[in-house]
Amino acid sequence: MTVRIPDGLLVLETKADVKVWRQAQRAAGHTIGFVPTMGYLHEGHLSLIRMATERSEVVLASIFVNPTQFAPNEDLDAYPRDIEGDLRKARSAGCAAVFLPSVSEMYSEDAQTSIHAGALAKGLCGESRPSHFSGVCTVVAKLLNIVGCDLAVFGQKDYQQLAIIRRMVQDLDIPVEILAGPIVRESDGLALSSRNAYLSKEHRREALSLSEGLAQARSAWQKGERSAGTLRQAVADVIKTRPSAEIDYIQVVDAVSLEPIEVDCAGDALIALAVRFGATRLIDNTVLEV
Repeated sequence: MTVRIPDGLLVLETKADVKVWRQAQRAAGHTIGFVPTMGYLHEGHLSLIRMATERSEVVLASIFVNPTQFAPNEDLDAYPRDIEGDLRKARSAGCAAVFLPSVSEMYSEDAQTSIHAGALAKGLCGESRPSHFSGVCTVVAKLLNIVGCDLAVFGQKDYQQLAIIRRMVQDLDIPVEILAGPIVRESDGLALSSRNAYLSKEHRREALSLSEGLAQARSAWQKGERSAGTLRQAVADVIKTRPSAEIDYIQVVDAVSLEPIEVDCAGDALIALAVRFGATRLIDNTVLEV
């Protein structure tokens, strides 16, 4: 059923609803932008929606906490949700419609097909979350096919995810342009994330070490440092001063292939990290351009 809320936003609950909406937009000659999310929207999400509105005539966002990208020991059930607030925020950022499917709408009980994410998914977050990116690829491919958009916008905070989705779209000949939105940060530097809601006050203070460590490495890069080990250590030295920080990884990788750089950076590099503060796992990154 399609629900219209008072400020004019359309809430589309089924794939059939989206098809009808898409056909109406195509009949009107509109280009369609798409922003997939798992909800609990913050300014980072809204910046992606606004980017989509600048590049297309109508924008649809999806809100779906995708179970196939969570391992059994991860936070699927506890993942923060605020549907009413999300709908208000989506509309304020320029969305014309939101796709709000159920799990049963997205995945039939007898579904047999999924997408293997490939080599780009092996390192970084793929080391500790080996099934995560196959779940991401499967749901994103489904959403792109359902929505039939001209362009889709993803955030650079999830840099590895962005690279994998770009490769998937290329390899599977999905006719959509993938745009990247820059990382949005709080005024003190903490990268916006729905999982920030889990942080205690003390853990949030300690989590500032992520952006501070990346800033130290970026400063060294700008002064000419190219040793991957030195850049990695510059980040680690800051994070390790926080007593509750548990480092999953800090890696310096090629910005395109995501292959680890063991000696010196010869081209554009990415410093990516994942760190736990208590039970909360946060990621962040910075791109170092030659």
